[in-house]
Amino acid sequence: MIASLGMYDLPPLQAANDRLWYGIRDRLRASGMKAPDALTRGSNAYWVAWQSRDLVLSQTCGYPYRALLHGRVTLVGTPDYGIDGCEPGYYRSVFVARAYDTRQALAEYSGCRFAYNEALSQSGWAAPQTHAAAHGLVLPPALRTGSHPMSAQAVADGRADLAAIDAVTWRLMLEHEAFTDLLKVVGQTDPSPGLPCISRPDVDSGLLFDALSGAIAELSDDDRKTLHLRGAVQIPASAYLALPIPRAPEALTVALR
Repeated sequence: MIASLGMYDLPPLQAANDRLWYGIRDRLRASGMKAPDALTRGSNAYWVAWQSRDLVLSQTCGYPYRALLHGRVTLVGTPDYGIDGCEPGYYRSVFVARAYDTRQALAEYSGCRFAYNEALSQSGWAAPQTHAAAHGLVLPPALRTGSHPMSAQAVADGRADLAAIDAVTWRLMLEHEAFTDLLKVVGQTDPSPGLPCISRPDVDSGLLFDALSGAIAELSDDDRKTLHLRGAVQIPASAYLALPIPRAPEALTVALR
């Protein structure tokens, strides 16, 4: 059995995520569903977990869900992180640049060196590219970093000029990463459905959602504050599937030549 909550699991948050999982686990067991004792972390917490027939619960990204996982997993629900200007369960990306860069508006960064975490990221690639296309901007992929913090660090270091960081991660980075003092926000995308929780096919999604929402509700005030969790909502799959799929970084690079 596998359970993972790796999308917002920075080291300072791991103890709180463990307690969240214990609450979910105990509720599942009380309802007759088997659940692992502890969370899986590391590389097995992502694609290995999402595609496993032994998956009990994990959190994925909206882009992998609609592009590859839909129809192969059960959509459980979406945690709500209380992002300003977004409906419950929704989030957005913020565009970050170096604090001392004289450019102020996002439009001034069209054509600049854009860092992204990975090509299947909703907040790091899909949303910013969709936003750019809608506003007549070009964000050429200059650097693939592997994570949001590394994209932000690349901008701070001068290896890229702009990156898109999801609003939850950006909030956590402001609390835990000193180098964010070297960055500024120059724009943001429209809201989109947040990172959904999923399970293997043919499971009781209602039972899992009740365990998730109940465990969040019974977290201590300190743990909810640490994780920035407000609750959980059920966003229909159609809301995820309605979002556009942008060109891959490689295709965009060729198109810009």
